[in-house]
Order: sequence, then structure tokens, then C-alpha cells
Amino acid sequence: MENKKIGIIGTGNMGGAIAVGLVKSGFISASDIFVFDPKEKNLNEMREMGITACKNNKEVVQNAGVFIVAVKPYHIEGVINEIKPALTSAKIFISIVAGVGIEDLTKMAGENISIFRVMPNTAIALQESLTCISTNGNKTEDKDFVIELFEKLGKTVEIPEELMAAATVLSSCGIAYALRYIRAAMQGGIEIGFGADMAQFITAQTVKGATELILQTGHHPEREIDKVTTPRGVTITGLNEMEHKGFSSSLIQGVLASYKKIDNSGK
Repeated sequence: MENKKIGIIGTGNMGGAIAVGLVKSGFISASDIFVFDPKEKNLNEMREMGITACKNNKEVVQNAGVFIVAVKPYHIEGVINEIKPALTSAKIFISIVAGVGIEDLTKMAGENISIFRVMPNTAIALQESLTCISTNGNKTEDKDFVIELFEKLGKTVEIPEELMAAATVLSSCGIAYALRYIRAAMQGGIEIGFGADMAQFITAQTVKGATELILQTGHHPEREIDKVTTPRGVTITGLNEMEHKGFSSSLIQGVLASYKKIDNSGK
């Protein structure tokens, strides 16, 4: 593709995080990122990073060869109607709009448009996202570029589109689940004597270490748990108490509840 400038429509929590991650990654110069958001505050934050703020959504698509739509589902049809005059077969359309499938996007945008559904999480601002990507027979060179783009912002996995709702829950919502564990562990740490800042640091670094153990070794979590649960030890005592109170069960039920919510909202 000739035009590798990137556009972002909607610079709220996720769209803004993508913009920040792109600038930090050095994948593209800030001035070659074109954005629009109806909130002037969001646009000013983009301008402060050297990103080019546009007057409307159509201007974003006119300037960018690749554009990311990060709006609420109920805004997507209006956005596509606005940008449609600027759409060509040379453009790559990336949607992170929850619950709107490639088939529906194709009906709105046109059969000749290269469309991808992508689900990152907010760690994308730190280039640490897990981004799930679904395609629909897109050109190989387009898919290669989209994967390269999001690999600069973390890790990617290509999944069938029917798993996109599940990916949203496990990855995008999963950030909040993990953070809630960190908060709870911090509160426990405060109860046993640490100040809030120290409890936060110890908990966060411990979670980071646990994550790296799994990512770097590929071991099942229980294999690593076994290494620190000695007979009659303090770790197994704490784990068993958590399980008696429903730790694993409540987490699983929360994941399932979120999935049911997103699944039903798309019907």
C-alpha cells in the first residue's frame, strides 16, 4: 500500500490509547496520524503530542490510507455514512467497535473495502496490548500490514470472527479483572502493615512476575503454583481460604456474565 498514514476516528479511552501507543512506538511520525473526535478536549490532547487533528471524520479518511474507527456501536452507521464518499478500495478499514460484525460493516461501507475487526486492550498505550484480529478474505498485503501495526503495540493473535465477543471479554475486559485483583491484594497488604504506595508496588510487580513466568515458560499456572505451595505452608493455606470463599468460581462466573451481556447486546 502506498499511503501508510493512519487515521483514528474517536479518541476516547481506546482510540486515544492507540494514538499514544503509535507515537511511543515510532512506527509512524505523530504528524502522519490524523484524528477526529467531537470533544475538543480530546483533540487538544492529540495536538499536544504532535498528532494532526482534523475537522471531521471524512477528512481523517481522505488523508489516511489506514483508518481505525473507535466509536460506540450506535454511532457506527452515522460515521460510515459520513466517510463513505472518501472510501476507496485502496483504504484499510479497521473497526474496534464492539458487537458490529464484518458482514454488517461491509453492507454499510461497500463490498470493495478491506475491513478488519480488531479488539485491543488499554495497555496498547504502553505497547503491551493483546490484540485479537479477525479478517474476512482480506488481501494478504493488507493483513500483513495490520498485523505489523498492532505487533508494534503489543502482541497479536488472529481469531475467527465468531470468537470476537469472547476475545473482548477475556482481553479487553480482562484488564479490569486483573486490576481488581491488584486492588484487592493491595487492601490486604495494607491490613497486614504496608502503606498504600508500597502495597501497590509490591502487588503490581508480583503480578508482572507471575505473568512473565507463564509467558516465558509456557507452563500451566498450576505448575508454577506447585513450586510455592509447600506442605502445611502459608501459601496453600491462603489459596484454600480464597477457594472456600469462591475465588475461582466468582472469576469464572464474572467472565461468563460479561460474555452473556455482550452476546445478548448483539442480538
